[in-house]
Amino acid sequence: MTAARITVNGKDTPIAPAASHTTALDFLRERGLTGTKEGCAEGECGACSVLVARPGVDKPTDWVAVNACLVPAAALDGQEIVTSEGLATPGEPGTASTLHPVQQEMAVRGGSQCGYCTPGFICSMAAEYYRPDRCAHADSSDDSDATDAEHGPNGFDLHALSGNLCRCTGYRPIRDAAFAVGTLADEDLLAQRREQDPPAPVATDYTRDGKAFLRPGTLAEVLRLLRERPDAVVVAGSTDWGVEVNIRSRRADCVIAVDRLPELRELRVASDHVEIGAALTLTEIERRLDGRVPLLGQLFPQFASRLIRNGATLGGNLGTGSPIGDSPPALLALEASVVLADADGEREVPLADYFTGYRQSVRRPGELIRAVRFPLPLSPVVAFHKIAKRRFDDISSVAVAFALDIEDGVVRKARIGLGGVAATPIRSLATEAALEGKAWTAETVQAAARVLGAEGTPMNDHRASADYRSAMLGQSLLKLHAQTTEGVTS
Repeated sequence: MTAARITVNGKDTPIAPAASHTTALDFLRERGLTGTKEGCAEGECGACSVLVARPGVDKPTDWVAVNACLVPAAALDGQEIVTSEGLATPGEPGTASTLHPVQQEMAVRGGSQCGYCTPGFICSMAAEYYRPDRCAHADSSDDSDATDAEHGPNGFDLHALSGNLCRCTGYRPIRDAAFAVGTLADEDLLAQRREQDPPAPVATDYTRDGKAFLRPGTLAEVLRLLRERPDAVVVAGSTDWGVEVNIRSRRADCVIAVDRLPELRELRVASDHVEIGAALTLTEIERRLDGRVPLLGQLFPQFASRLIRNGATLGGNLGTGSPIGDSPPALLALEASVVLADADGEREVPLADYFTGYRQSVRRPGELIRAVRFPLPLSPVVAFHKIAKRRFDDISSVAVAFALDIEDGVVRKARIGLGGVAATPIRSLATEAALEGKAWTAETVQAAARVLGAEGTPMNDHRASADYRSAMLGQSLLKLHAQTTEGVTS
C-alpha cells in the first residue's frame, strides 16, 4: 500500500485506512465534514456535491462540482477538493468566519429550509460562480434583466444546478440566490487558484484487505495490467461503477482508473475527422468543441445532469454497452467508430458493428476504448430527440438522433441512431433507405415515419410501453420535418 493522500480544504489528508471502494462521500463524513450528505447514492440528488480542482478549459484550473457519492476516495489521490465547509473564509481567533458569496445569498434569500440539500446546492453553485466564461449581462440583484428563465443577468446558468434536488424549500429562492451572486473579488483565494496549474496526475497503488485501486501513469502500463488482470474493472468518472458499488454492493479485487491518462484525454479536429479521447469528460468535450459538432451540442444538455457530465465519459458510456445510453444514438448518426487498444496494438471498429448483444460488444478481454472517431464533413441537418418522463436529468425511454444531407429538396444521405428500442443501440437502416434519394416532403416523411415506427424490438417496462416507444420513433421524424420546413411553402 502506498501513501495515497488528498488535499481537503487546504489540508493534506491521508486516504488510509479507508477501503479501496470507499466513496469520497464516506471518506469526508468519517473525517467530520458532514455537510456532504448522502441522499440517493446514485448521483441523482446532488446532496453530496463537492468541488475538485481539474485541468481547465479557459483557465489552467477549473473548479468542477462532482458527486462525492460515486467517486472512490482513492480516485482523488493527489488531487484537491473543497467541501461546503471549506468555502467560507476563516476569521481571526475568536471571530466568526465570513460566508462565501453563494452561502451568503442562499442565506439571505431563503434558499435553505431543512438544510439537507443546501451544502450540495452551494458547491454546485460555487462551481458555476467560478466558471471562467460566466459573464454578467447587467449589474442587478434580481432577474429582471435576464435573457431567459434559465440564465441570470449575472451570467449564471441554472443548468449547473440540474443535478441538485430540494424537497422542501422550493426552487424560486434558490434561483434568486443563484441570480444574485456577483463578480469575483480580487482577494478570492479560490478564484486565484484557477490561475495556477492543477495537481499533476499521480500514479496510485492503493491496496486494502487484498483489494486494489490502481492508477498507472501511462496507457502502456494500463494495457499491460489488463492483460495480466482481465477481470479488472476499468473506471474513469465512476458514474456507472459508483452506482454498482453503492446500490448493488459490488466489489472488485482490482479497479484500474484511466481518467488521468494523457493518451485518453486528447481532442483533435483534423481536416477529415474528429477524434475524442475516451477519458475526456462530457463537460470538457462540450466546452472544447464549443458548438462545432451541432448534434453533440444538442445531446450534451440532455445527458443526465451537469454533475454527472463533469465525470462521465464517452468511453464509459460506450463501455457499459447499455441500450439506453444517450451517446450511442448520436454517435451512430455521426458514423462514429471506436478505437480499441490492447498490448498488441490498436484497431478501429465502426460503432454500428461494436455492439453484439445486451451489454455485450466486440471488445476483447484486455482491450480498452482509447478514442471515438467520426468523419468530416458533418451533415447539416441534425437533431437529437430524447423522450423521457422529465425534461432533464432522466433516463431515456427512447432516444433518436438524425443526421441528414438534404440538397435541392432531396435527401442525399440519411443516418439515424436509435436507443431504447432494442437490446443494443442500433442504426435505423430501413428508414435511412426509405429516405435516401427521395424528396424531403410530407408524403415521403410520413411513409418513412411508418417504417421508423417498426424499427427495433421495443419492450414494455416501467418507463414506457412498446407501443409508446414505436409511436415516438415515428413522431420524432415528423417533428424533424416540421422543424426543418417551418415557414417554407411549397
